[in-house]
Amino acid sequence: MPAARNTLLRLVRAAPLPPQVTPAVLGVDDWALRKRHSYGTVLVDLERRRPVALLPDREAETLARWLRDHPGVAIVARDRAGAYADGIRRGAPEAAQVADRFHLLQNLAEALETTFTAHAASLRAVERAGRRPRPAARDTAVRPARPRQDAAARAKAAERRQRRLARYRQVWRLHREGWAGHAIARHLGLGRSTVVRYLRHETFPERKGRGDAGRSLLDPWKPLLLERWNAGRRDSRRLFRELQAGGYRGSYATLARYTQRLRQAQEGAAPRRPSRKRPPLPPVVDPPGRPLTPRTAAWLALRRPERRDPDGAERLARLGERDPELAEAVGLAEEFAGLLRAREPGRLDPWLARARDGPLPAFRGFAARLATDEAAVRAAATSPWSTGPVEGQINRLKTLKRQMYGRAKLDLLGRRFLLAA
Repeated sequence: MPAARNTLLRLVRAAPLPPQVTPAVLGVDDWALRKRHSYGTVLVDLERRRPVALLPDREAETLARWLRDHPGVAIVARDRAGAYADGIRRGAPEAAQVADRFHLLQNLAEALETTFTAHAASLRAVERAGRRPRPAARDTAVRPARPRQDAAARAKAAERRQRRLARYRQVWRLHREGWAGHAIARHLGLGRSTVVRYLRHETFPERKGRGDAGRSLLDPWKPLLLERWNAGRRDSRRLFRELQAGGYRGSYATLARYTQRLRQAQEGAAPRRPSRKRPPLPPVVDPPGRPLTPRTAAWLALRRPERRDPDGAERLARLGERDPELAEAVGLAEEFAGLLRAREPGRLDPWLARARDGPLPAFRGFAARLATDEAAVRAAATSPWSTGPVEGQINRLKTLKRQMYGRAKLDLLGRRFLLAA
């Protein structure tokens, strides 16, 4: 078809859009036109599960203007963004607002993560206790100890922690003197997000650690390796060649360090006897498990109790036994998640009172934010609507953006998004 690309684009822009029917139940969420730079808003008809419009930004006035131009919206499901709540009040004051349950649990997870970060020492103690190899009889399995940093690395880590602690104290000193957050960031040469994070914690927030801590290319091969090791095949070079033949792409040094830990665990657990006959070594087990970080601990607390594995339930119990404040945080999280899942809004007022009067700053702030949006939060515990279909349309929109190599302006992207639906 001999036609110039500009001709084809002109025809696409001239193609009529499907007739707009004002939805009775509207879903609202933001999407990234350019991540961390510019964002827009997706509007979805939740009853028909079809996109309605793409807005060029996520400002309250833009949403309010669209709602005023399309009267008849009765219910709006949204995330916790204040701009959307304000835009709905201004554009459709008679519409009922429903806070999305996933976003509520996400906000709760942030409060939990902040609390766990402030009590990072307790998390590390429970993690060490769970990973510590235990003395065993000859027929009882043992666990290998976790690898440890050398003295020089520990000294450097302690020095960096002291520098962060000094900056944290400077930020709070200036904050108490009345300085604004952006002024503190400019004066100390810190990022605004760092200042906000420091001011969110009344105690010094320890480092969360790497998200991939404890993971290795050897992890998928550990069951096979342990089976060979416990069967008496302890030649590291032969094990390495066998794993390589099966597809292992890690280095020999990684495997050698791990087999050294296995050997140390067995030798430390085996009883020492003066007789010539050497007692049999106990078998080694190394059950897979993610390290206990503030984020993993937060989502572990939010998991349904019947879906927690025994190791996770034991970790939470140990945290509660070690630190009463963490026990209070886990109890508050389980109660709030329970009232949302059971659709029992009558339990919200006692929960808000308990969180506001409790010893946890992150939960006091979370309860205060819920109180400003209480009607939408109560609706989340009773209404069947959520922004789940909107998230699905956003994933579809991302796919279209990639197919267009990110070169489409908003008008072309919006037309493809609406017409292809």
